[in-house]
Amino acid sequence: MIFSRPLVPATLLQRYKRFLFDADLADGTRITGSCPNTGSMRGLTASGSAIWLSEHDSPTRKYRHMLEIVEANGTLVGINTGLPNRIAEEAIAAGLVSDLHTYETLRREQKYGRNSRIDILLSDPAKGLAYVEVKNVHFSRAEALAEFPDSPTERGAKHLDELGDMVEAGHRAIMLYLVQRDDCSVLRICRDLDPVYARAFERAAQRGVEAYAIRCAISPFEIVPTGAMTVDEPVLADLRKPPETSKVLEW
Repeated sequence: MIFSRPLVPATLLQRYKRFLFDADLADGTRITGSCPNTGSMRGLTASGSAIWLSEHDSPTRKYRHMLEIVEANGTLVGINTGLPNRIAEEAIAAGLVSDLHTYETLRREQKYGRNSRIDILLSDPAKGLAYVEVKNVHFSRAEALAEFPDSPTERGAKHLDELGDMVEAGHRAIMLYLVQRDDCSVLRICRDLDPVYARAFERAAQRGVEAYAIRCAISPFEIVPTGAMTVDEPVLADLRKPPETSKVLEW
């Protein structure tokens, strides 16, 4: 995914109200811009961080600048949650996600489940349907390890259950974690921050939902999917036991 024009470097001052940030441009101009990520952005909002911004000239936009990339621990991290579906399609087309590139047709944002929309629906006369849910990942607190989620997500757990429903209906279902950073080689489900999601992931795995993770190379010019990562799945637990009493749920 190539940016329409090179991003603008700046220094982050603060991110607030989830969708706004203040920053200083290289010439010292102080600006307020929009943040296309309403999540916690845990570990990516430190004042003084180097950031890169896209510029938008539309008169209908309240803010000219939008946050795209944050530098954290020497690594460039993409934070725009509006991009992963597009990058995921590029990863699929490049053959980076199992055999998904062999499906004949790709459709976006199709209705399914309980008032939900699947990010990517693949179809093929011989293979049938493959439902692909894409999750943006940028959280890392240990070397080479990406984690998801970085905060509780009821919606994410719901998507896992709905993907399981698709498998039981005779289709293929895939959870694709798009990691917008290139310093990680393993993705792990973050059970300490969201044990409910971790539990839903286990249920989905038992039902036959597939999980893949793709890392990306990030620059002020483009974000490119570069290869598959290991998904470090937890040992499947006995679902009759609550998480706090089942030792197999420990990492």
